[in-house]
Amino acid sequence: MRDVVIIGGGHNGLVCAHYLAKAGLKVTVLERRSVVGGAAVTEEFHPGFRNSVAAYTVSLLNPKVIADLELARHGLRIVERPLSNFLPLEDGRYLKIGAGQTEAEVAKFSPRDAGRLQAYAEHLETAAALLRDTVLQTPPNVVQGGWLSALPELFKAGSLGNRLRKLPIATQRELLDLFTKSAGDYLDGWFDSAPIKAAYGFDSIVGNYASPYTPGSAYVLLHHVFGEVNGKKGAWGHAIGGMGAITQAMARSAEASGVEIRTDCGVREVLLDKGRAVGVVTARGERLDARVVVSNLNPRLLYTSLVDAAALPADFLRRMEGWRCGSGTFRMNVALSELPDFSCLPGKQMAEHHGSGIIIAPSLDYMERAYHDARALGWSRKPIVEVLIPSTLDPTLAPPGQHVASLFCQHVAPQLPDGASWDDHRDTVADLMIDTVNSYAPNFKASVLGRQIMSPLDLERTFGLVGGDIFHGALGLDQLFSARPMLGHADYRGPIAGLYTCGAGTHPGGGVTGAPGHNAAREVLRDFKLKKYA
Repeated sequence: MRDVVIIGGGHNGLVCAHYLAKAGLKVTVLERRSVVGGAAVTEEFHPGFRNSVAAYTVSLLNPKVIADLELARHGLRIVERPLSNFLPLEDGRYLKIGAGQTEAEVAKFSPRDAGRLQAYAEHLETAAALLRDTVLQTPPNVVQGGWLSALPELFKAGSLGNRLRKLPIATQRELLDLFTKSAGDYLDGWFDSAPIKAAYGFDSIVGNYASPYTPGSAYVLLHHVFGEVNGKKGAWGHAIGGMGAITQAMARSAEASGVEIRTDCGVREVLLDKGRAVGVVTARGERLDARVVVSNLNPRLLYTSLVDAAALPADFLRRMEGWRCGSGTFRMNVALSELPDFSCLPGKQMAEHHGSGIIIAPSLDYMERAYHDARALGWSRKPIVEVLIPSTLDPTLAPPGQHVASLFCQHVAPQLPDGASWDDHRDTVADLMIDTVNSYAPNFKASVLGRQIMSPLDLERTFGLVGGDIFHGALGLDQLFSARPMLGHADYRGPIAGLYTCGAGTHPGGGVTGAPGHNAAREVLRDFKLKKYA
């Protein structure tokens, strides 16, 4: 009898498997695709050109997870971008962020804004530090029952509350702003010039199908800045070999700890016996018994597709059916014969801006129009595109002298209006994305040798990202912390005994962090120690 079956070999499933096996449990990971890694995989998409297919950049991967899984020993190497971001503008100017240049760059547009950068960074870091401290904690869980069952949760909530109360009142106000305000309103309170607000505000709509002026989007901005690369807080980088290098290192670490990994092995059903999970049935009809089952899937997918609805409380099922998903993301990889030659900063030879995150979205107003356009028409006619060219830092991804680029595009509707299918419009929108980049770098379109397109529907079919949601559920205030995936079930346990969740639909949410897998493993091990699985 195996101890644990984990559904889904994405990065959180692999992390969870490692910790459980390291503690002595017999663990099997089942992955539907032919390769583990979930959305963090590297594949050849055009002859001689490889790239990260979906997840595309590194910052949020937790340092403890990196150390515990000994990912460096298993082949992982992460390099920092030479420049954080590059923002080409429609009027022929540009803004660079990072590498000690930000203040002078912002001063080109507003000396006042340049003088406020340090204070802004300090305020944001205070909030980010608090968030980092909660990432590897199980959130306070709202439970039913008497005071004895609630007491442990009250201690956790009290500990967190005490930390918050010790902060200066000005800092508490700042935290309230970041957790409730829109990113646009927050940034408008700090800066005057459009370029710096756009560069910072972009983080608020990454994977977030919303306007930067949607309340709560300031938190999404914060969610993207609490990471680090090689010990440098707030930095972004690339994994040599693409994002698949992360998950392949995780798989090697898990297997070294004794984990069995099966690919081409989807799951059709979670088996229940007397109200508890006792194993799974695979897509091929094989029964695999286990003492507990852990799911790395989007919680809506788990509870509405793999679990008998009759076994779930009606209110729980209703809320899972209403779990908000949809990132507004359209993902592309392109093979390039040469580097983009930007009108605002000419040159096809490798320069620091080619190794940065290139943001095509010159203002918050542009982003807001893109969102409302997508809501009304299905996709924005002037879309938001982030371009990364990882081959500038990793020559193994493309033939000599040529390059690969990731296009992370917002905003598109997760489901098109009037019943239209993404299968009928994906190439039209892909053309629009390339034309958008070409309007800033006029050689771009002619340099495209091949492309890989992932519409929201493709992301759902390929990776199980419901509505193309890269976070396994929107990062709204109603779906965060103790409410992720819902009040009463924030501790990685659902209403069915023996069935746990370890994916991005749990705290702390999306991104390639490994934190949900780490936290879920701790709770499973706690129950094994108490023999609650029996």
